[in-house]
Amino acid sequence: MTKLLIVAALAVLVGLALLLKWRRPAWYWMTFGVMFATLKVRFRYASVMDACDLTVAASRFRLTLARWFNWETPRQRVPRLLWIKPTRTGLRLRIRMRPGQDAFDYSAAVDRLRHAFGVHQVTSREIKPGTVELAMTGYDVLKRVQMPARVDRGELRIPVALREDGSVHYRDYRQTPHSITLGAVGSGKSVTQRQVIKELAAQHVALVGIDCKNGVELAPLARRFSGLADNPDDAADLLEALVARMEGIYQIIRREQRVNADTSDAEITADIWGLPEHLRPVPVVLTIDEIAELALFTTAAEKKRRERAVVALVRLAQLGRAAGIFVDIYGQRFGSELGDGITMLRAQLTGRMSHRVNDESSSKMAFGDVSPHAVFAATQIRNDRPGMAVVGHSSGEWTRIRSAYTSMREAVTACNRHADLTPDLPELARFRPLVDLAPVQAPAVAKAA
Repeated sequence: MTKLLIVAALAVLVGLALLLKWRRPAWYWMTFGVMFATLKVRFRYASVMDACDLTVAASRFRLTLARWFNWETPRQRVPRLLWIKPTRTGLRLRIRMRPGQDAFDYSAAVDRLRHAFGVHQVTSREIKPGTVELAMTGYDVLKRVQMPARVDRGELRIPVALREDGSVHYRDYRQTPHSITLGAVGSGKSVTQRQVIKELAAQHVALVGIDCKNGVELAPLARRFSGLADNPDDAADLLEALVARMEGIYQIIRREQRVNADTSDAEITADIWGLPEHLRPVPVVLTIDEIAELALFTTAAEKKRRERAVVALVRLAQLGRAAGIFVDIYGQRFGSELGDGITMLRAQLTGRMSHRVNDESSSKMAFGDVSPHAVFAATQIRNDRPGMAVVGHSSGEWTRIRSAYTSMREAVTACNRHADLTPDLPELARFRPLVDLAPVQAPAVAKAA
């Protein structure tokens, strides 16, 4: 009877583990998976490193001693495992490399390590000279995105999505002032845009929007916007107004510098962040939805308007960071076919994100000058994963991310809740949305006779 109870208990435990692995992979990992994966790494580490060609030959001194004294040939030296750290989504391994190895050896072996250890994903990055960190993901965290309850928000630093290694991807405007987000129709580009605006709505920042699709994407969020243009003509005027604001801010910075021998180093500044609190202008985040609608033209008048808009936008991208003006551009394509000045503008956009695209040339517009591997990864995004994207950096690093679904209602609610934070910018007074605060009643529907 005792043996039967033990067998039944084991069967129930195994069944529960399989059920959790199928229906709730995050719960399975926290209860069973993390223990099994840690034991597997501990017991199979040396053999896996050897099988993945991540070992080095013994030193000449040991080989010489073995030859002199007719000893057994020393084995390959295994990289030293410094520590294993379990996380909410996987494991992190800190490894000390052997002489002769470099971080690229581990980056090239991540697929082999993934199969050998039986985990979903492995990424490698160099921590410092001689030390690498392997981030192992126990399950597909991008299949069902669940953002952590605690995130590290800050001034102009907001959580946007979840990375493939389980960490949070942040949009830090002070570190990456301008960005471009590409994606085909239905790829989740608008969801990412809503998430960004939803997070920025709660901060002391002025939101300015350009939506040349008659405002269908940004007009519902108008209560939190200090300026909004819904057609190309108004967009060109709004961009020139922002340029005028930028020039005025530079005059303030120049006036307050007053550099002399008695001025301390802490008081010398070349941007708004070094100004006194009472003089510091409010930061501005400019969101442009579908850049092609702003750049295309068919008549001579539209061509002049387009040149005004592009020149102003290039000036904002080149000089706006110090004045606290940041640019987020969204579109399906962003190449030279949009006309003069586009490639010059793209060179100023440090942040690069690409959702699912329809062709390889579209992903090259984002990552062609960053990493060929990121170009290939952007073309491999599946159609049934809206919101999934590839993020590239100017250093050549890239990663896959996926933003949690943010509905239009959630974004509108956030903007309405923080509508009192909307600053009045004198330069953009004529572009301030006229919002009717009265409740909107549904139109009467005539009954059929």
